[in-house]
Amino acid sequence: MATFDLMILPYAPEALEPVISRETIGFHHGKHLQGYVNNLNAAIAGTPFEGKRLEEIVCTAEGGMLNNAGQILNHNLYFGQFMAPKEGNRPEGALAEAIDAQFGSFEAFQEEFVKKGVGLFGSGWVWLSADEAGTLIITQEANAANPIQKGLIPLLTFDVWEHAYYLDYQNRRPDHLKALWSIVNWEVVASRYGK
Repeated sequence: MATFDLMILPYAPEALEPVISRETIGFHHGKHLQGYVNNLNAAIAGTPFEGKRLEEIVCTAEGGMLNNAGQILNHNLYFGQFMAPKEGNRPEGALAEAIDAQFGSFEAFQEEFVKKGVGLFGSGWVWLSADEAGTLIITQEANAANPIQKGLIPLLTFDVWEHAYYLDYQNRRPDHLKALWSIVNWEVVASRYGK
C-alpha cells in the first residue's frame, strides 16, 4: 500500500513557459519526483517510518530513506511555489518588510540568493528560511537536505540539480536562477512565513 502520492501540480504543465518548459516539467515532476515517491514507498513498507509524516522522516531517517523523503519534501515545496510568469513579481506585506530589513532591498536579497545558488558545488538546493523568531536565513543544502533538519521553516527554494534546468538552460545555472523570479508565487511563500 502506497504511503505517499505524487503531488498534483497547481498549474498546467505548460503554464511556467518560457521559464520552465513543459518538457522539463514532464521529466522533473513526472519522472524524477515520481521516482522518489516510488522509492520511498518501497523502502518504508514494514518499517517504523510507515505512517509517519514526510517532515518526521526527513528529520530522523538516514541513507536512501532520507534521500527519497527529502527529495519529495523539497520538490513538493518547489513545485508548489510557482505560478504563470508575472512581470515585476515581488513579495508584499510582512515578508517584504523582513526582506528589506535584513537584506537592504528585494534586489539585494535576489542577488544574494542567486549567488548562493550559483555557488553551491554539485547538486542541491538554495533556500530562504525563517527561524522561530521570523529572522530570514539563506542556506545552501546539498543533495536532498532541507532546512527543517536545522530547525528552520522553509519558505522559498530554487532547485540547482541539473535535471531542474538542463533541458532549457544547458549548463547556464545563473540564467535559470534569475529567470525563476518571474514565476514565484509570493502569496504561497508568504503563507509559509506566517508572520
